[in-house]
Amino acid sequence: MAVLKRLYFDIETSPNIGYFWKAGYRERISPEAIIEERKVICICWKLEGEEEVQYVTWDKKQNDYKAIKTFIEVANKADILIAHNGDRFDVPWIRTRALYHRLEWPPKPVTTDTLKRARGNFRFNSNKLDYIAKYLGVGEKLETGGFDLWKDVISGNEEALQRMVDYCKRDVVILEKVHQEFINYVPITSHAGAFKDGKKWTCPRCASKEVNQFNKRSTATGIIKYQMKCKKCYGYYTISGKAHSEYLKSKRNGKK
Repeated sequence: MAVLKRLYFDIETSPNIGYFWKAGYRERISPEAIIEERKVICICWKLEGEEEVQYVTWDKKQNDYKAIKTFIEVANKADILIAHNGDRFDVPWIRTRALYHRLEWPPKPVTTDTLKRARGNFRFNSNKLDYIAKYLGVGEKLETGGFDLWKDVISGNEEALQRMVDYCKRDVVILEKVHQEFINYVPITSHAGAFKDGKKWTCPRCASKEVNQFNKRSTATGIIKYQMKCKKCYGYYTISGKAHSEYLKSKRNGKK
């Protein structure tokens, strides 16, 4: 198990149901037309390195209270929540449903959004999870059959609900694989080494102490920084002069 508890997750949601006079791309529908609010159908997740993908669904009355409550309990035990477009979709959705049910949810959980990572660091032809997974050769999404699957789930079809869970599970599996491919090519968002024993010179990705100085750099204001490379995960990272001094001290002590 990794030092940091990275939780990969994905959700599937139902649409609003309501009355409207006309369909069309530019048509506007007032909130007063809604007769049934959208909800979370299912949430799937796995911790980094674990084989099984866990899941919860709304109940037979299509109430998502227990599903949201269960996931919050799981998420609160993780160090980082990872999702594709999670910062704009999955996390706000869960926060909104938690508010509706008056369930506690941290105002700002620690997250990594692989969509933001893709847009900010690469130039893929598409930033969709399915495309990136295929591009990297780590898998692909399951076919849903389109909106008919959602209609079948809403109608209470248990087989359709299981197909949606399977679809969501696959998303979590390829999400982890994509994130693992990204991890040594994008800036870090957390520090596993500091989390483990407070040593900032250790590898921020895997907490390994088997690291070497790779380069030495200076900022425009003359602050010296040191680029390091991990021997275990082969990732690069930068540390301050103070952290570098601690690294040298540890190295000297290790030779005694």
